[in-house]
Amino acid sequence: MTESAPAQPHHVQRSIKFLGAAAFASGANLRIADPLIPNLAHDFSVGVASAARVVTAFTLAYGLFQLVSGPIADRLGKLRTVSIALLIAAIASMASYFVTSLSALTALRFATGIGAGAIIPLALAYIGDNVPYHARQLALGRFMGAVLLGQAFGPVFGGLLSEHTGWRQVFLLMGFVFLAVAVPLFVESRQPAHASTSGPHVNPLVRYRELLRDGWVRIMLLTVCIEGFLFYGALAYLGAYLKQRFGLGYGLIGLVLAGFSIGGVIYSVSVRTLVRRLGEQGLVRSGGVLLALCYAGIVLVPAWQLTVPFFVLLGLSFYMLHNTLQTKATEMAPHARGSAISIFAFSLFLGQAAGVWSLGLGIESAGFQLVISGAGIALMVLAVWFRTQLAAHAKRALANA
Repeated sequence: MTESAPAQPHHVQRSIKFLGAAAFASGANLRIADPLIPNLAHDFSVGVASAARVVTAFTLAYGLFQLVSGPIADRLGKLRTVSIALLIAAIASMASYFVTSLSALTALRFATGIGAGAIIPLALAYIGDNVPYHARQLALGRFMGAVLLGQAFGPVFGGLLSEHTGWRQVFLLMGFVFLAVAVPLFVESRQPAHASTSGPHVNPLVRYRELLRDGWVRIMLLTVCIEGFLFYGALAYLGAYLKQRFGLGYGLIGLVLAGFSIGGVIYSVSVRTLVRRLGEQGLVRSGGVLLALCYAGIVLVPAWQLTVPFFVLLGLSFYMLHNTLQTKATEMAPHARGSAISIFAFSLFLGQAAGVWSLGLGIESAGFQLVISGAGIALMVLAVWFRTQLAAHAKRALANA
């Protein structure tokens, strides 16, 4: 039995639970070092900008090595590859406890990013392999709830633990969390339902070239790249906007920004109803309209308290659009799902990195309100365009059926 074939339901359900725990740890690590930067700067006697290299190193590895993990997973199997990635992240994270220099810590955070970055894309690919398409958006929506909880939990956990015990204990404990998930997931990957997961060996460059020849794959990658450029490019500066416009303290800014994660969790628990009532095309259209409304509302309301519901709605509307994109991405190339999801995730990362840089330049010259509200309008246009592409793709699929 191959991994792309339906496994026994209880095996699949158990594996998805393990993958959800792994995704929680991966999501938490994305932002867990952010509140540690002042402590690192103090302990290593460097400036804040130098200490922030640990965040940059993790994020860089997290994005780039997704292109490597996908082809490996298509060869070895998704569960086995994720368990190996968890082990890499566990060892690197625990080793961070013992470092004596910022350079060593930066290198270990890079290694942690190599492992952590493989988890979520390969988990999405595994769900694509084992959950029928009609139930997949619900499964992916609930899975993303674990990611969002991790992203919300990470900075809070990192800040509180480092304040009371120190930053070394933060990395040590996260290493044990990675290890605690790696062991049962590896055991699960050895079960009969997942025993024969090896696929043919294909040169990764040949695989990616093959994927990029497909017109629908190119549309998907372009859409998620632009989505990442616009959405995350604007999101990165909302904290700075709240500070400049309303003079809020950093703690209060963090609480307001947490509304985005709350909105994402609301999507996760309501995804069944939303899919049933709106369908894929309706989710894309409604998500785009609401994103424009939210970004405009955040920068136009006269009091910071009025931004809070817009932040919550921002999380809900983003995942209405993005989870639909992810669901369609799991069907881009069923024969090479690991590679397809990995290049999809990399495209999102690439767009995000370019968006933060470009929109930052735009804000310096045109101001927060124009750039952020403009990003919202552009997201609505993108959603409308992608909805037409979805409709055309559905018609082609029916014609070829």
